[in-house]
Amino acid sequence: MSDAGAPPDNSEGQGGLGLGNEAAKPYRVLARKYRPSSFDDLIGQEAMVRTVSNAFETGRIPQAWILTGVRGVGKTTTARILARALNYEKPDGSVKGPTIHMPDLGVHCQAIMESRHMDVLEMDAASHTGVDDVRQINDSVRYAPASARYKVYIIDEVHMLSTAAFNAFLKTLEEPPEHAKFVFATTEIRKVPVTVLSRCQRFDLRRVEADVLMGHLSNIAKREGVEVEPEALGIIARAAEGSVRDSLSLFDQAIAHAAGPVRADAVRQMLGLADRTRVIDLFEHLARGDIACAFGEFRSQYDVGADPVVVLSDLAEFVNFVTRVKIVPATADNVAFGETERVRAREFAAKLSMRVLSRMWQMLLKGIAEVQTATRPAAAAEMVLVRIAYVAELPTPDEAIRMLDQNGGGMQIASGSAVASRAAPAPTMSSMPGPSSMPASPMRTPAAPRSGAEASARPQMAPSAQTESAPILRIKSFPQLVALAGEKRDLLTKAALEADVRLVRFEDGRLEVALERNAARGLVNELSRKLELWTGRRWTVVVSNEAGQPTLRSQNEQARNEHARAAEADPRVQEVLARFPGAKVIEVRRLAAEPPESNIIADDLNETSDGDDD
Repeated sequence: MSDAGAPPDNSEGQGGLGLGNEAAKPYRVLARKYRPSSFDDLIGQEAMVRTVSNAFETGRIPQAWILTGVRGVGKTTTARILARALNYEKPDGSVKGPTIHMPDLGVHCQAIMESRHMDVLEMDAASHTGVDDVRQINDSVRYAPASARYKVYIIDEVHMLSTAAFNAFLKTLEEPPEHAKFVFATTEIRKVPVTVLSRCQRFDLRRVEADVLMGHLSNIAKREGVEVEPEALGIIARAAEGSVRDSLSLFDQAIAHAAGPVRADAVRQMLGLADRTRVIDLFEHLARGDIACAFGEFRSQYDVGADPVVVLSDLAEFVNFVTRVKIVPATADNVAFGETERVRAREFAAKLSMRVLSRMWQMLLKGIAEVQTATRPAAAAEMVLVRIAYVAELPTPDEAIRMLDQNGGGMQIASGSAVASRAAPAPTMSSMPGPSSMPASPMRTPAAPRSGAEASARPQMAPSAQTESAPILRIKSFPQLVALAGEKRDLLTKAALEADVRLVRFEDGRLEVALERNAARGLVNELSRKLELWTGRRWTVVVSNEAGQPTLRSQNEQARNEHARAAEADPRVQEVLARFPGAKVIEVRRLAAEPPESNIIADDLNETSDGDDD
């Protein structure tokens, strides 16, 4: 949390023999040795420093601050710096009021930074949560400071106070004495009552960017005389996730682990991370749908000690990085990532579509949770890789529908690639092309071709109008019209045609119907507009006074009842019903691919009984 130019605390040695001392000085960890002592030493919190600076210069100093942020960003340290700035005095008395400019140690600075000043009281709310603890503060706040300019109360993890303790604080926070200031720190700002937040000036301390942390660690390495690879610093900075204290702790551990120059491989081994190059290779195998190579790479990493959860987490992190590079190409310029990661991420971002990356991310996110709870994590991780590789080249549902529409229903999907039955060119897939065509996986089977009934129900394109610019569809029957609404994924219109419309007459371009009582008022106009949009020409939709045919839903229901009655009359079914008292025929399904008389869509039920349709 100290800036690169911040001097370390000279009283905190690294160990070794001190001049004139018989005993070795105690070792201080880097997180304490390089703790900031002024606003100039803080890194990554420019907005807060600017606000406090302006407030001090104009004399607009609030009675209370609340600092929030993740662990290790410097909340408690910032509170002590605020206490030091409020009470900064030089021995010669040249400083008359609060200031953020503290080039030298003042009268109270050393004691404040070491948490031993009698007028700067620190309390840990995690262990002092009750009303009595707050009552002691309320009683002592009335008395003037003993030696400093202000009495400053620093309460860490303030969200741990009880509700009664917060209520006891309200009056003191709203109207404190002029000599009292409060600084609260918390990682759970949402747990602090609004009544307390409204009485404080809030600062959200940001996570420190990885490249800023890298520069900070690099300067500390120079001060400590430690040789370190830039890639190792990048790994530590990313692992810290924006926490300065965590980054210094990890760097301290890496120095001890390496026992010499800090190499990237040693840091990966220390953190249990897989080699980033190997993670990228695994990603490439999955993107190509090469399950065998993906298995081999994963097993190779597992055999050298990689945790399956860590491998999948690293894989998900790289998927996220490629996605960010695809959206914002400048992301690949971040020096916190290695040169290999940045170069290959640019290549993948150019070749892979956003849908493929999003699908991989979702499967990895779900797969990580599965592996964490599995009794055999390695096997569970392999099955996650199988799923990702299997769908790598498959089109998404809307892409498949679009390809079917573009090729007039004559398309088959086999082994994740689209093959047109006509002489049309194959559509471009969003999956990443490999150096050579991959063999079809035995787990992938071609989709069955459309039956004759399905083909006949599909609207046909007029031969003279088969152009990409203005396709005109010819519809021969009312069931084909309903099928068209289903293909367009307009489920509301399809349901209305089946349940609310009774057909009177049908011609290509003209529809005469009768409506049910519960039909929507604007159904006719909406249907005319959509037919014109779908077919490329105007349609006339007329409401007739004639009764018309029963609705398709009624016809379907009648057909189901007839089939059920015919099945119940079958001697074999009657014998089954006799053997199971109380049983009844719930549904009749067709076993042969016969063209249905109407568009019957049977709902899936738990219990079914098959019978003859003849």
